[in-house]
Amino acid sequence: MIEERFDAIVVGAGMAGNAAALTMAQRGMKVLQLERGEYSGSKNVQGAILYADMLEKLIPDFREEAPLERHLVEQRFWMLDDKSHVGLHYKSDDFNEEKPNRYTIIRAQFDKWFSSKVKEAGATVLCETTVTELAQDAYGKVIGVKTDRRDGEIHADVVVLAEGVNGLLGTRAGLRERPKPENVALAVKEMHFLPRETIEARFNLKGDEGAVIEAVGTISRGMTGMGFIYSNKECISLGIGCLVSDFQKTGETPYGLLERFKQHPSVAPLIEGSEVKEYSAHLIPEGGYNAIPELCGDGWVVVGDAAQLNNAVHREGSNLAMTSGRIAAEAIFQVKSRRDPMTKANLALYKKMLEDSFVIKDLKKYKDMPALLHNQSQNFFLTYPQLVSKAMQNFVRVDGTPKKEKESSTLRSFVSARSWTGLFGDAFRFARAWR
Repeated sequence: MIEERFDAIVVGAGMAGNAAALTMAQRGMKVLQLERGEYSGSKNVQGAILYADMLEKLIPDFREEAPLERHLVEQRFWMLDDKSHVGLHYKSDDFNEEKPNRYTIIRAQFDKWFSSKVKEAGATVLCETTVTELAQDAYGKVIGVKTDRRDGEIHADVVVLAEGVNGLLGTRAGLRERPKPENVALAVKEMHFLPRETIEARFNLKGDEGAVIEAVGTISRGMTGMGFIYSNKECISLGIGCLVSDFQKTGETPYGLLERFKQHPSVAPLIEGSEVKEYSAHLIPEGGYNAIPELCGDGWVVVGDAAQLNNAVHREGSNLAMTSGRIAAEAIFQVKSRRDPMTKANLALYKKMLEDSFVIKDLKKYKDMPALLHNQSQNFFLTYPQLVSKAMQNFVRVDGTPKKEKESSTLRSFVSARSWTGLFGDAFRFARAWR
């Protein structure tokens, strides 16, 4: 056993883990952070969206040195059938502000930089170290961790579990259940490299402006899922994700979905001539508020994806991860400052602070949405996109057919695919879940 004792051990060096370790180190706590990868971010090759407000609370001047790609000025939502898309675009010059609100990033580069700030704050960061299990006393209180290093048991007052959605430490220790397949999505992503000027021409951008495209429809083959395209400086992040339970039921393969998405007529021109250099898969929590596990116990707290803190409706994850990590660290510091023990009752302060933040308030607002989309996936991700596409084609195609006949044909298509009762029922359930 390593004799040195720490105030806190953080397991994981992603967004949540780095935020927690940084916050505690900045307050003078003795922090050890453990990461199984070669370095923080070594397992994250994908692109992502960074929400500036949450990082600014941790590192106010991050824009001066963080490896940012493009600041986002445009959001596009696409509903696809096999040959077309119906789109909603929002682009505003307001986002060309002095301190932009959102950026695209490449996680491998960003996480490595984020980890360097954790080290600068005084935390000890050990990479290539796998935590095999939690160390517990005779009463079940977590007192540290056991690692794959020689004499690898390390003790601390509290352990912060930031191990990701599929982390097994809490499950092995009996602190929480393993996430269910219907509450987790598997996303596959590729990085398509192109000259900077080509990307800017294809997305109608200038300078460091960026755009995001999010797409739903027949690309997920009736499964609950979404495709996404992020513009970076010299590459495009492209991917698609669906529920693990749907992959199990249908036998579809993630790579097969990705190939079909890339070949869609609306997508292919954006990546034509690109060189694919990176491919990755990533698990994402999708269960929402109803899937959140116990957040704390005697000697431990759980943050980020490991706590199922992901807003699937608004596609927000990194901001919830950073916020939960920061709030957990602040709660731990308050408990330590009072010289109170790290019991479940005292660490419940973290849960209360999280409930008072936007994190739980937003997830609670949409608590019924994941189940609705999962249970009605054939309608929302296959039938309705096809019907909307047909309706739009009938509207814009001029071929001598009287408009009344076209409108009647469109209505018959909707009714034949779904009864009026079913249509209004889905609309009512969607509105109620959105309220």
